[in-house]
Amino acid sequence: MRSLISALLLTLISTIGIEQPMAQSNPPKPEAIYGQGAKSFKLATGSPGELGLLQALGEAFDKKEGARLVWIKAGSGASLNLLKTQQVDMIMVHAPEAVNQAISAGWASNRTLIGSNEFYIVGPKNDPANIKTSSSGTDAYSKIAATHSPFISRGDKSGTHQKEMDIWAKTGISPQGSWYIVTNDFMTASLKRANTENAYFMTDSSTWVAEKDVAPKLQILYRGDQFLVNTYDALAAPAGTTPDRETAVKFIQFVASDEGQVIIRNYGKSQYKEALYNDAVYAKQYVH
Repeated sequence: MRSLISALLLTLISTIGIEQPMAQSNPPKPEAIYGQGAKSFKLATGSPGELGLLQALGEAFDKKEGARLVWIKAGSGASLNLLKTQQVDMIMVHAPEAVNQAISAGWASNRTLIGSNEFYIVGPKNDPANIKTSSSGTDAYSKIAATHSPFISRGDKSGTHQKEMDIWAKTGISPQGSWYIVTNDFMTASLKRANTENAYFMTDSSTWVAEKDVAPKLQILYRGDQFLVNTYDALAAPAGTTPDRETAVKFIQFVASDEGQVIIRNYGKSQYKEALYNDAVYAKQYVH
């Protein structure tokens, strides 16, 4: 009997010993890899990857440093969590308060302002909530809620979702009901859903410039509130915590350099006749 119990215990210990490393070695799946270099680093972000800016920056960096950029597709909230759990070497996010907390807690480093865009509130061309006349983003949201006009929320703890919830908090309204539609999806997919539902949606300006053709029923109905300006930070894992952190820090330095900033402020002009992002110099005026 003892020998049977011992054998079972050995089997259990052996199984635990195998399963635990397997769980740890299940990294997030890359969305794309940019560059051909021998070195590599993992970067988590959302829209800059979806819209192609990351590819432009990654390929330029690879030519200088011989390092592949491995893109993990994630919104700002998920990207921050991936950095906190040391599953990526760096992130690009638009969530200033969460970034402040990450720096204070010590699990993020090398915070660098890299650029900005802004949020537009788009919606049906007949504008049932009459948000065109709004005095602020908060006023626009209040009108949408008062009329129970369909509204799309990403609901995914991304930077966009966090900004949305900040605006609702300013209104004093807790949005709920059939008019409030949560997608738990990325920006372009949520924009498509807003078009399908004939709903209002807060999209970043970069996505709108690049992807507005997917939402022909919608138009920009409100913009211009300084609270809706969207600043992007790059953050790295602390020294010694991830294998390719030093390469990631070099990439952050490249993005902040004159060469990287030229790529950011010109990105999209040739294809869309206007840039998708503003550079860090422009963005700095909106950092508080």
